[in-house]
Amino acid sequence: MGLFGELIEASGGRWIRGGLTAGLVGLIALALVNLNWRIVGGLDFAVLWQYRGALAEGLVMTLVLTAAAAACGMFFGTILAVLTQVPLAAARWFAIGYVELFRNTPILVQVLWIHFALPLVSGINTSAIVSGVIAIVLQASAYFGEIVRGGIRAVPAGYGEASDALGIPVYTRWRRVILPPAFRVMIPPFVNMTISFFKASAILTVLQVGELMTVSTRIANAIFKPIEILTLAALIYFLFGYAISQSTHWLERSLARREGR
Repeated sequence: MGLFGELIEASGGRWIRGGLTAGLVGLIALALVNLNWRIVGGLDFAVLWQYRGALAEGLVMTLVLTAAAAACGMFFGTILAVLTQVPLAAARWFAIGYVELFRNTPILVQVLWIHFALPLVSGINTSAIVSGVIAIVLQASAYFGEIVRGGIRAVPAGYGEASDALGIPVYTRWRRVILPPAFRVMIPPFVNMTISFFKASAILTVLQVGELMTVSTRIANAIFKPIEILTLAALIYFLFGYAISQSTHWLERSLARREGR
């Protein structure tokens, strides 16, 4: 039972649930009464069918960006997390500085700086999609680095001490002893962060990279149907975000089966 459910049970159970249900029904009824039914009745979602190809391409681009954020972010985040555990002070400070920089600045600022300011400073020009991928991977690495660091700290210290006592090499110790149990702890926050970057990919519409939000706004501006197209885009984000969230259970069951062998 979640914290909210426990609070309800501790505060009177059925009475609280009944009150919340009545309040929710009241809010829905109030919203229905105040809807502009003339506008609602004039909505035409059927017209969006002819743009299914463009929307599918935008969705694929969004999923590619999400996969890049998750895979590259996890890879580089793991490196950053390991660097925070090594005895070399310079490596620890580099990892900490990187994480703090990219966690505490908005991704919109990072996207615009990488695409517009970085070429002026470095002389290296990048396309919109490359700039978007770089920005989202850099920020994902910082967040995933903290997730991995938390997972490593959750591993009992005895694992590392036993590895030292047995003379297991450092690389093998991290790969076979410490990281596997740490990754099991990281599954829920990893999936949650992946969903966050799936939604955050919409910010790349400022660079017109062709992801779902960019395609949706282009279609909305072309056919003057903003309510229909943005409602559909929101539904697509919800459905795929929900599907990603449900993958948590699949990953946990898969790991449990492996451990049971």
